[in-house]
Amino acid sequence: MTTQTPDLGRFGVWRHAYGLTPDFVRELESYGYGTFWLGGSPPADLKIAEQVLDASTTLVVATGITNIWNAPAAEVAESFHRLEAKHPGRFLLGVGVGHPEASKDVYRKPYQAVVEYLDVLDDAGVPASRRVLAALGPKMLRLAADRAAGAHPYLTTPQHTREARELLGTGTLLAPEQKFVIGTDPAAAREIGRPPVANPYLKLRNYTSNLTRLGFTDDDIANDGSDAVIDALVAHGDADTVAAKVTEHLDAGADHVCVQSLPPTGDALPPLAELATALGLRG
Repeated sequence: MTTQTPDLGRFGVWRHAYGLTPDFVRELESYGYGTFWLGGSPPADLKIAEQVLDASTTLVVATGITNIWNAPAAEVAESFHRLEAKHPGRFLLGVGVGHPEASKDVYRKPYQAVVEYLDVLDDAGVPASRRVLAALGPKMLRLAADRAAGAHPYLTTPQHTREARELLGTGTLLAPEQKFVIGTDPAAAREIGRPPVANPYLKLRNYTSNLTRLGFTDDDIANDGSDAVIDALVAHGDADTVAAKVTEHLDAGADHVCVQSLPPTGDALPPLAELATALGLRG
């Protein structure tokens, strides 16, 4: 088994796990992104991750994230070893607790639940170097440093990245997600970016608590988010402007940034191609 943490590259792409096609994956790989992050709590069999690995040759595939309430650790471990045998060194297991609002029947103290989940992964031979934790607050970030290769914060800002790096110290992977819209009309960009931020994330306690820690007020979070919140969470402008905003995470201490395209047309590939060029990933 390859126990070293995969090289994610400086930039990756976060996308919902469902509705992918091999052609989409191959096209994305040609743009030069290093990692494909599978969102939407893919199930424990990790078959979707396997399909992306099968369709590509160099992409690292990461889950962003596998939900501990929906995906039993023992089954996830078996799936990890299957993928490792077939595509050694190209899979990174992202683990998280999801949202209490979505898991009311099983949700309990999240920190202890993650610790117990990681214990099972340890016993099943899934190396700490091959997993990351969804982490926003200080306690979970420290756990990510202690029990995993690092942290995968979602829906954050460069300020959060800076604070997370200070807490994690050096040598711990920090891979935040950043949404973006390519468009030079700020009002139009906010119209595209606001709905996927407001619903569900501005209604979920773990995200609103994090925004409050970052200095946003209840008024900023209410009514689907103020312009200030949307602008902080959704980079927008022309491709060069968006690239500069994405790179702010690297300047703040991130090792890798996974971008999420919010396209006006529903086709995520053209904006991702534009951004890849602006980031210097392709000519």
